[in-house]
Amino acid sequence: MLKNISSFIKIKPALAVGFLFSTSSLLFAIWVAAIPGIKERLAFSDGSLGLSLLLSPLGAITGMLISTKVFSKIPVGKWMYHGYIALCGIMILQINSINRPMFWLCLYCLGGVSFLNGVSANATVNIMEKKYSRLLMSTCHGMYSLGGAVSAGLAVLLFAINIPSRWQIVIVAAAIVITIFGNKKHLLGQKDIIHSKSDFKLPSLTILGMSFICMVSFMAEGCVADWSALYFKEVLHSPKTFISLGYAGFSVAMTIGRLNGDTLLSKIGSKRIVIAGSLLASFGFLTVVLAPIIPVAIAGYIMVGFGCCCTVPVLFRASANIPGVSTVEGFAMITTGGLIGFLAGPSVIGFISEKAGLSKALSLLILMTLLAGYAAWRNKFLIDKKMDDIGLPYDEQIY
Repeated sequence: MLKNISSFIKIKPALAVGFLFSTSSLLFAIWVAAIPGIKERLAFSDGSLGLSLLLSPLGAITGMLISTKVFSKIPVGKWMYHGYIALCGIMILQINSINRPMFWLCLYCLGGVSFLNGVSANATVNIMEKKYSRLLMSTCHGMYSLGGAVSAGLAVLLFAINIPSRWQIVIVAAAIVITIFGNKKHLLGQKDIIHSKSDFKLPSLTILGMSFICMVSFMAEGCVADWSALYFKEVLHSPKTFISLGYAGFSVAMTIGRLNGDTLLSKIGSKRIVIAGSLLASFGFLTVVLAPIIPVAIAGYIMVGFGCCCTVPVLFRASANIPGVSTVEGFAMITTGGLIGFLAGPSVIGFISEKAGLSKALSLLILMTLLAGYAAWRNKFLIDKKMDDIGLPYDEQIY
């Protein structure tokens, strides 16, 4: 892992883009810890909060619909630079919302901007993999997980010294904007136009299967993000300073797994990793649901993190290498289901929780991750071959 990280850091443009991945989770972990306070301040029930969270997938769908127009005109680096700064502003307003309409508008904008940011960052990583003839995708996603772990730990420390979430997000966002400005040269240097105005093609059943796997993986991650703090507070009766530890354990596991992911994928193959990861995530959610005490629940979330860590990098790399389809369209095909899972999944959990309780609601994820493992087993694009040593994305070799 250390060798992989060392060589990654030496590629400055890759490091700059990797930081953008961590930006999303640095902001998101503060959001996770802020949810209980927002729920109380704006007088949401589990059901009404879950319904409100549906605005983010609606925004993501809007982003998907305009993505081909955006990326046929705007260079990918220019969008990354401005898009991630915009994300910081949206998150500050969202956590500091003074009423429900303001909160709803921020959730909608969050979904749209996050989708477009995801397209630009992942497409750039795919371009750099080919340019530098080495795998970078899993490491960049590892940066995302690292950001979540750091930010969750930071939230615990700031709560301990009585700094509320509304100021935590301002501090973190300011540091992010300064760092993005410092990387301006490397980001704006990415001048590729990533959509060629090709005719859109309907996805095959195999691609839809991959989209389903992506949906489940994102659903698991979104539910850990949006409901783990509430689960610790309302079910396990955790003190306020500990409510972020479930997400922190998840993020640490995701970080370790993803920073080793490029090496593992080159040796094991995508099918084995996705199937084994799905089974491990299912057992992790089972552990969380049955956990009698906080440490056991944290262990469950850690298993979920290790189980989900490599699935998304595998699928995102595949999305950028579908023959006859532009990077933007490929990303949309695979990740539309993923973003719906990430953003709508927590809403589904909220509806079920309203009727049956949060523990039973989270049990849905046990079944969903098992189904994802079955879909991976049946998918012909996920193979057990080792990747070639030259470092080119394996998906180019199997399509």
